[in-house]
Amino acid sequence: MKAVVYRGPDDLRLEIVPVPEIEPGELLVRVAICGVCPTDIKKIHYGTVPPPRIFGHETAGVIAKIGGPLRRSRSGVNGFQVGDRVALHHHVPCMRCHFCRHRAFAQCAGYKRTGITAGFEPAGGGYAEYVRVMPFVLPGVVKIPARNTFEEGAMLEPVNTVLKAVKRLNLLRGDSVLVAGQGPIGLMFTKILSLRGIRVAATDLMENRVKLALEWGAETSFDAGDKEAAGKIRSAFPVLDAAIITVPSTPVVLEAVELVRGSAQVLLFAHTRKGEKSEVDFASVCLDEKDLIGSYSSDFTLQKEVARLVFSRRLDVRGLITHRFPLSQTSAAVALASKPTPESLKVITCAGWTDFPALVQSPYQSAKGQARSRTLRVRGATT
Repeated sequence: MKAVVYRGPDDLRLEIVPVPEIEPGELLVRVAICGVCPTDIKKIHYGTVPPPRIFGHETAGVIAKIGGPLRRSRSGVNGFQVGDRVALHHHVPCMRCHFCRHRAFAQCAGYKRTGITAGFEPAGGGYAEYVRVMPFVLPGVVKIPARNTFEEGAMLEPVNTVLKAVKRLNLLRGDSVLVAGQGPIGLMFTKILSLRGIRVAATDLMENRVKLALEWGAETSFDAGDKEAAGKIRSAFPVLDAAIITVPSTPVVLEAVELVRGSAQVLLFAHTRKGEKSEVDFASVCLDEKDLIGSYSSDFTLQKEVARLVFSRRLDVRGLITHRFPLSQTSAAVALASKPTPESLKVITCAGWTDFPALVQSPYQSAKGQARSRTLRVRGATT
């Protein structure tokens, strides 16, 4: 099969690799769509992990094969069949350790294992034609409803990360929040907050994104490059109960700490590169009781809520996807996502067998829509 292999910093190569072999209880999924994630971009650009790897974890596709023999759970049984259209989830926590008991799932050793691979060290594998889905992440796999597209399925993972972060904030309906950065992630924050009755002030450096923020639910938006931006935000929102920083900018964090009220929270969402340091006025934390917190990755327990939000189109993610690249042009997709243009938002890669924007009917189903193989039963799988 074709796959885009990471061979070192900024070195992605289209290669022919073996189709992954699956074991009993595993799935082989034919990839339809894979989103380009900033986390993978940083690994590719800075070479933070050793090659070779096949990245891509915002993945949706069709079940091509099921490993047997099949095992049936005693409770909470849901099934998968060959031909099912599914959205994948590459991290699932153990639900037993200290971190899981405190709902810090991203710190769980089991969660840090990647359960989807197209070969080499497991790294998501979505930049390939097929992926192997291991048993321990099957409870995070979601079936895509007939009316929804593969693209919507692939967006479940990034939406999950945003919803998880929103739930970390102590917000009440009518509260005010600054969302710094209105790229795809920032716009999702803006929309989800507005759906919860939160007033949003948005900022971005790109004029079109400043305007888009208003369409996605912001009450007001500002040019982050304007030297008077902080004063304008204070004028429009004298009180800010939280700030969400979706850009890896230390000056933006420090400004947000100054802008929010006492007892407010400043949430970092994009500062994932270790080693970056800055000075913080500790009195703002102690005396003003401001919280500086972070949120990283997704929360498996939110999968059902995320699926309802996306598949109902209350959060209509289709409008976020602006650029689609074939698998062979993954390097160009990553380059665009790392240096967005005024016209670009979410960038995805598409397998050659899908039609743009995405198929609705599975090629593995008969004319009557009946899947042609056995069913895999998985404890806790979401449908």
